[in-house]
Amino acid sequence: MDTHIEVIPPMEANLGARILVVEDEVAIQELIALNLAQAGHETEVASDGLEALSRVQDMLPDLILVDWMLPGMSGLDLVRRLRAHQRTQRIPIIMLTARVDESDKLLGLESGADDYITKPFSIRELNARIKAVLRRRAPQMTEDLVLFNTLSLDPATHRVHAGTTEILLGPTEFKLLHFFMTHPERVYSRTQILDHVWGDHIFIEERTVDVHIRRLRSALETTDHDRFLQTVRGAGYRLTALT
Repeated sequence: MDTHIEVIPPMEANLGARILVVEDEVAIQELIALNLAQAGHETEVASDGLEALSRVQDMLPDLILVDWMLPGMSGLDLVRRLRAHQRTQRIPIIMLTARVDESDKLLGLESGADDYITKPFSIRELNARIKAVLRRRAPQMTEDLVLFNTLSLDPATHRVHAGTTEILLGPTEFKLLHFFMTHPERVYSRTQILDHVWGDHIFIEERTVDVHIRRLRSALETTDHDRFLQTVRGAGYRLTALT
């Protein structure tokens, strides 16, 4: 196949995402995985749909790249199966394919893919598409500056400010605040917070969330921002401007 994938130097530092590459051509699979690793992502590979489903059971990825033409189960069917299950229905998915007809693109998007890249493509385009999809579907995985009320959080420098006052946070509290600031107003259960912040492949007690919430509130208390992080009885936690 005449797929062009250029090797480029590592990109600027970023948070990195867990990306599953589902591609049956080994050479393309390895080149994509190599370049994604150089861009700071953690990559897993699968050669067909069944292997991909097995990988997803072991560790939920932050994003999946799926080739349309796979042996056995097609990439289209794989996307549909992922979208049909609650655990995987929200994972960002980008389809890779040599099909260029508009009808094929629409079919891919209607199956549940978030984006669609036609071959040949460059790794620069792929990285840009990945960043765009993560920004829409998983903003906590990007390095974009996040603002909430007078709070600002910069993932690139790992700094949080309330106005001009810097708030010092530990690594886990920083990730917690980053998640809440990129998903304001919505209530998340302890299980959901564990999955999004720690990863669903990490097995720890749900009460661990409460411990880190208390630490985060304590740090935010110095600037009176702890009032925005609310406990919703019987449901979980939310970050809200409505206090």
